[in-house]
Amino acid sequence: MSEASYIQQKITNPKEDKLLYAVVYSILFLFALCILYPIIFIISASFSDGTEVQLGRVYLLPVKPTLDGYQAVFSHKNVLIGFRNTLFYTLAGTAINIIVTLLCAYPLSRKDMPFRGFFMFLFVFTMFFSGGLIPSYLLVTQLRMINTVWALLLPGAMSVYNMIITRTFFDSNVPVELLEASQIDGCSDTRYFFSILLPLSHAVVAVIALFYAVGHWNAYFSALIYIRDPNLQPLQLILRNILLATRISLNEFEDPDLMEGKIGLEYLVKYALIVVSSAPIIALYPFIQKFFVKGVMIGSIKG
Repeated sequence: MSEASYIQQKITNPKEDKLLYAVVYSILFLFALCILYPIIFIISASFSDGTEVQLGRVYLLPVKPTLDGYQAVFSHKNVLIGFRNTLFYTLAGTAINIIVTLLCAYPLSRKDMPFRGFFMFLFVFTMFFSGGLIPSYLLVTQLRMINTVWALLLPGAMSVYNMIITRTFFDSNVPVELLEASQIDGCSDTRYFFSILLPLSHAVVAVIALFYAVGHWNAYFSALIYIRDPNLQPLQLILRNILLATRISLNEFEDPDLMEGKIGLEYLVKYALIVVSSAPIIALYPFIQKFFVKGVMIGSIKG
C-alpha cells in the first residue's frame, strides 16, 4: 500500500478517533440534557396539579394535567395589556436600536473618518463606567420622560457591544474596494449605505436584532422605576405583580387545607408565568438561528 493510500485510509477511517468521538458526543449529550430538562420540567409542571408539583412528584411528564395555572394567569385582564405593551416596546425599541447602531457603526468602520480612534474610545469608555442609577433617574426625570414609553426606548438606544460587532462586520467583510468603485461611479455615502452596505449585512443585522429584542422582551427594572401607569407596564412587570398578589392572598386563609391548595396554585402560577413570558421570544429564535451563528462569528473576528 502506497503512503498516499495509507494516509487516505487513515483520514476516511479514523478508527483511533472513535473513542474520542464517543466521549465528545457523550459530553454534548449531557450538556444538552442539562439544558433541556429544566425547560421540559417547567412546561410539565405548569400543566400538572399544584399539589403534585408541591410534593415533588413531577419529573418529566405532567401529573394530573390541568390548566389551572394558565387560567389564573390569564384571568387578569392586565396580562393582555402587558403583551400589547411588551410587543410595542420590543418592536419599536429594536427598530430604534438597529437604526442608531447602524448609523454609528458605519462611520466608525471607515478608516478615513477624522478622530475615529477618539470617538471609539468615548464609546468603549461607557462600557466600563456609567453615570449610575440615581443620575440616570434624574436625567430621565429632567427630560420629562417618567411614565412615558420613551423612558424605556431612548435611554438604551444603543448597545456599545452590539455596535462593535456591527462595526467589525463592516470593517472585515465589506471590501473597501466596493466603496471605492461606488465612489468612482458617483455614488454618495448615503446611497452606498442603503443600496450596497445594508443588503450585504443581513446576518449581523439579524444577530443584533435578536439581542435587542430579547433585551426589550425581558426588560423589567427600567419599567419598575420609570413606569407607574398600569396601562403602560410591560408584561414582565405585570407578571411580577400577579405572582406577588398570589403570595399575598395566601395570608387570607386560616384553614390548612385551603392554604395547601393555594400554595399548590402558587406553584402552578409561577411555572405558568415562566412559560407565558418565555414562549414568544423562544419561538422567534429558530427562524433566525442561521443568521445568529454566522453573524456572531463573522462580526467578532477581524480579517
